[in-house]
Amino acid sequence: MLLVPDFFLPIELLLQTLVDQYLNTSYCTTVITETPLKILPQISHRYILLNQSLGDLILDASEAGCSDFIVQISEPKRFFSALDYAIHRGLLRRSDRKIILLPSNNTEDNSLLDVLRMKESSFVVNLLLVLPSPSTHCETFDLVTHKFIGPVENDMPVYLDRWNSCSAFEKHANLFPHDMSKLDGKIVKVTCFTYTPYVLLDLEAEIVPLGRDGVEIRLMDEFCRWVNCTIEIIGDNGEEWGEVYENFTGLGVLGNVVEDRADFGITALYSWYEEFLYMDFSGYGVRTSVTCIAPSPRLLASWTMPLLPFSIYMWVGLLFTFIYEAFSLFVAQHFSAKKIFLTTFGIMITQSQNESNFKSWRIRSVVGWMMLTGLVLDNAYGGGLASTFTVPRYEPSVDTIQDMVDRKVTWAATHDAWVFSLSASQDPLIKQLVRQFHIYEPEELKRLSFTRKVAYSVERLPAGYFAIGEYIDDKAVHDFTILVQDFYYELCVVMMRKSSPYTLQMNKHIGRLHESGLMLAWERQIALSLLNYKVQIEVKLSRSKRDVETIEPISFRLVLGVFVLYGFGVVLATIAFFGEIIWNKRRKSNSRV
Repeated sequence: MLLVPDFFLPIELLLQTLVDQYLNTSYCTTVITETPLKILPQISHRYILLNQSLGDLILDASEAGCSDFIVQISEPKRFFSALDYAIHRGLLRRSDRKIILLPSNNTEDNSLLDVLRMKESSFVVNLLLVLPSPSTHCETFDLVTHKFIGPVENDMPVYLDRWNSCSAFEKHANLFPHDMSKLDGKIVKVTCFTYTPYVLLDLEAEIVPLGRDGVEIRLMDEFCRWVNCTIEIIGDNGEEWGEVYENFTGLGVLGNVVEDRADFGITALYSWYEEFLYMDFSGYGVRTSVTCIAPSPRLLASWTMPLLPFSIYMWVGLLFTFIYEAFSLFVAQHFSAKKIFLTTFGIMITQSQNESNFKSWRIRSVVGWMMLTGLVLDNAYGGGLASTFTVPRYEPSVDTIQDMVDRKVTWAATHDAWVFSLSASQDPLIKQLVRQFHIYEPEELKRLSFTRKVAYSVERLPAGYFAIGEYIDDKAVHDFTILVQDFYYELCVVMMRKSSPYTLQMNKHIGRLHESGLMLAWERQIALSLLNYKVQIEVKLSRSKRDVETIEPISFRLVLGVFVLYGFGVVLATIAFFGEIIWNKRRKSNSRV
């Protein structure tokens, strides 16, 4: 028989037993009472006497690491409301906190059991109620928790054991039985939307038995197979990723999680700092890189072919060479400007000249050097021109962020979640890149994909495949090339409410998936079976299309631009010829008058 000193109440002895057995490893415990306890737990703790600012006091204690609670107040519902307030506004998170609720002198009979029906208590796994039980001799207490697991009635009380001041525990049961390893079919709500290859919904049952698939869908299905839970899908109401507001409301997937309409949020949710202030993140499941597919470079216009053998700097140097040679010939001819430019041009293109024009040794020596220079330049130009006509030439491709900004390429998607990770950057280049991002409806994006006016954001996934919007089909993708440089990389996580009871178990699960390599295998399987594989291959090989250049014989298409320039020159010469005739006739008629 347990000897009870006169100066200790039975409830206090029971509390000391519970602390020694279940809170002895606690970093710090917060004790909340209306009147001081005669016995305090022999562990690190913070003591709070109830007052009006309970929420702020619990927040301060929780941020200090005192996240286990012993509570003895007449209105226990008030504690859970304050705890939920502190969880939402605090930075520290804990999934396995323990809470012990003790009866007080002013506690009504059912007030402790009523807390089990509160929404706030449904997110606490380790909850223990100490309820007074009628007894004739020894003071007795029932030890109760909530059911928590199972498909229905998760808020029903479960009587675990009984303690009395004479013989202590009757069953010696585990008073915190829920370790999250077995949920017995508990329904968990997962919010998501179709975004390949992460999530694919509303599939035909003949293809996929549950009508859903995807890398992150398989992650959740495997999680529920592991802990025995049942998934209920919650839609995004057309808001896709959505957003979160400062008053802990929101839209889309993010809003469903922060407002507790769903237990888990998936679909390529990155580790965004702003969202971390409102939710819990799991370990990362997928490491993804964000880049763009931009309009592919087109064949250069044929009229530019004669200019391609030399670079712009070479042409500038050639112009200065022409001027220098003309000036040298001008000096050699004793400052005679007769046909000086035509002669220089003719020599540069290795055109034969009348020998009678070069009688002096001075002129001949200058012309000789000019002919040598012209021979070298003419042969170099001819070789380059032949190469230009044989191997197709293309416009410069868009390869980097700098190219995107320099050419003011608009890139677009259906949601601004694509730039969440860039919005805080102070780099002027990144700021300009964000300004060039636009949001369009899927129908408009599909229409624009044939106009070569917009680049599209895509994700480069770890197994070598891509997350591409369905507005890019196998017809439009032929005219796009993926960039060499990634804009940024991100880690895809599962989002849950702050201090979610599922966080620790989800992290263990994701670690198991990485160890087994299942994430990479799932990505490959889904890409091969459910995605538009033509689009995947086109994007993957878009930079390899011209690795082996197509060599073709000279055709009329290649010289069309030259003939256009020739025709344009002939027209101008004809106009000048007839204009000169008319001008001479008018001058003669005026002179006669």
